[in-house]
Amino acid sequence: MTPPPGWYRDPSAPHLERWWDGTAWTEHRRPPEPVGYGPAAGTGGRGKAVAVTGAAAVLVASIVTGVFVLGEDDGGTPRTPTPPATATATDPSPVNDPPSPSPPSPSPTASAPAADDPAVVEDQLNGVTFPLPDGWVRPKYVAEDDVMMTTDGTYDCPADGSVCRHGLVVSRTVTANAESSPKVLAQQDIEDAADDAYDRDLIGNKPFGGIESHKEVASGPVAVAGRAGYYVRWRVTTAKGPGGYVQSMVFPSTVGTESPILVRYVCDAGEDGPPLAVMDEITKGIRPIGDADTGGGVGSGLGPTD
Repeated sequence: MTPPPGWYRDPSAPHLERWWDGTAWTEHRRPPEPVGYGPAAGTGGRGKAVAVTGAAAVLVASIVTGVFVLGEDDGGTPRTPTPPATATATDPSPVNDPPSPSPPSPSPTASAPAADDPAVVEDQLNGVTFPLPDGWVRPKYVAEDDVMMTTDGTYDCPADGSVCRHGLVVSRTVTANAESSPKVLAQQDIEDAADDAYDRDLIGNKPFGGIESHKEVASGPVAVAGRAGYYVRWRVTTAKGPGGYVQSMVFPSTVGTESPILVRYVCDAGEDGPPLAVMDEITKGIRPIGDADTGGGVGSGLGPTD
């Protein structure tokens, strides 16, 4: 039985995972997902005004119980994946175990690489793709499964010594909320976005010593993937460190439940933070899956957003 597309242990390099596209190995490789998580800038999840989907961080540890490895027969053809001998992601799988009747699932914390463009990240749940700017990477060792990308590398947070990132982008589906106006949803979400990024992390620490103040620096209609949306951007001042910028952007979806899509941007301020222009760059490059010609951007609204 041919396994579905996903990340599997690389037969030629067991310490790495490799992307199987359903018919053959690709050249995309990555380190295996870790067990557990550590706090990082923007990985909080205490949503109040807007209820959103996304697995809780505690699910990361349980993911390893469902990790499978992919073998290879003498002819180089992948065979049906078999479960590992123990519940870890790095133990070798006994080659003589019988095939598992259930196919494995790709890791939920990373998107499949685009077949024709390695600089594109695909959000299959919401039916859109994101451009991957220079200096940004697919999520690595990130607790939440709705993070689309982060800046490359980490640094010690200025307040409590945990690990932070200079920037990240999150994509979520708005659920359990009767409101459908992109403008109202973005205005409701921005405070939660700021708190999650710069106030408290997933385990209650304050990586930046907490938020001291905020100021709205931009807002307005925006066209995203050919759809009329709305965005709100805040400048956040923290007790320690240079603070940063957060942006909540909401636009309609035409896939699945047709619930609105919420995209959050987080960019540290200061000389080490990414340029603010990257937010607009990513927004303009968001596309519906399979439609490379439908874009958007700030100032190119398609109609009312209320």
